[in-house]
Amino acid sequence: QEQEQQEEENAPNRAPRLTDPCRGVRCGAGRICSVNHEENKAECICIPECPVELDPRRKVCTNLNETWDSACEVHRQRCLCNTNDPLCRGESVRHVHIDYYGYCKQMLECSESDLADFPRRMRDWLFNVMHDLASRNELPEPYLELEHEAETNMTKRWTNAAIWKWCDLDGHPHDNTVSRHELFPIRAPLMALEHCISPFLESCDPNGDHRISLQEWGKCLGLEEDDLTARCAEINKTDESERNDIEAAV
Repeated sequence: QEQEQQEEENAPNRAPRLTDPCRGVRCGAGRICSVNHEENKAECICIPECPVELDPRRKVCTNLNETWDSACEVHRQRCLCNTNDPLCRGESVRHVHIDYYGYCKQMLECSESDLADFPRRMRDWLFNVMHDLASRNELPEPYLELEHEAETNMTKRWTNAAIWKWCDLDGHPHDNTVSRHELFPIRAPLMALEHCISPFLESCDPNGDHRISLQEWGKCLGLEEDDLTARCAEINKTDESERNDIEAAV
């Protein structure tokens, strides 16, 4: 830093260093940061064009039961409609969202017996995912203690996995509830594979307030409420501190 300051003093006629107005700007889904050169300001605009996707795995099924080429196309259209752009396909697209990944298909009916057995399979799946992420060194640092406890203490195998996923889903802002929007990362990948995922998640919100508390999450997974401890505040604090350290270093 002292060297840079010395260089600036030794070169008084050098043009001032330009900074990118878009640096550090985060735009929502379907938007991209663009520089308004007249005012030299950053602004978020709708993505002009989505890349052509040839991989069928990139297809998405929307709540309109339509197969779209990619998630980018869905988010771009929502942006165009919400900004009243002439390229908006119509009013029905204004609230379009991704239901699940892959081509739209006829869903099997979730029987009572299938739904009754689903919490058991969901508990196992959550633990296996947490374990696999840890073994590949892809589990964020704050959750490693939960995974280690689950590995060494069988009584915490399912509860810790449930706490991990619930904390993981409780995005910004961390309000100790999981909204329907925040359920997307767990719902969309499983919809095409698990025909009971939607009824199961509905059962996790018995009061219909569109938010799932940790107690509701544990209950629909068949776990004892006394075994669940809200450790998200501690985890999120650590995660936020690490994120700030990374941003400060960039």
